[in-house]
Amino acid sequence: MSRAPIARGAAAILLASALAGCGINSIPTAEENVKARWADVQNDYQRRADLIPNLVATVKAAGAQEKDILVQVTQARAAANSVQVSADDLSDPAKMAQYQRVQGAVGVSLQRLQEAYPELKSQGNYTTLMSQLEGTENRITIARRDYNGAVQAYNTKIRTFPDAVGAKIFYGAKPMVPFAATTPGAETAPTVNFGNAS
Repeated sequence: MSRAPIARGAAAILLASALAGCGINSIPTAEENVKARWADVQNDYQRRADLIPNLVATVKAAGAQEKDILVQVTQARAAANSVQVSADDLSDPAKMAQYQRVQGAVGVSLQRLQEAYPELKSQGNYTTLMSQLEGTENRITIARRDYNGAVQAYNTKIRTFPDAVGAKIFYGAKPMVPFAATTPGAETAPTVNFGNAS
């Protein structure tokens, strides 16, 4: 029996072990992890782009509705204040009847408004909007941090022995770029404009 097949078998086992030790499979895994983390960053940016304008529109609509309610209340109150009864008029049945009609109309108007809108919610809507803004910015921050962590792990893996051998020979792996703000003012979160400020 010849030693050549045994030597070939031993060489094949040694080569397979060397390839496994050189990170032959860990490089694509790390690269896919970086890509997945970047997809998370993009997903959170898309969430912000989809969510925030809709929330702002909802808050603006609720605020406009409540503004209309407050205008109606103010008008009813102005109508009630327009009819004055002086001490001299207390004995005039016609003036007293007119005063009571106007006051009754105010009461009915306020009651209708209360029934139609039992709870004004614009303050709660603003609070919800602020909470969503904060949560969205936090998600983006975490996704960017996770991406940068994955990039760091990948870059370290392709530069250190023994993974660097497999990375260069089999994949031609190059370092990936971590997230860094490049837009002027990117360190500042976007301003929410409700259309009533200049």
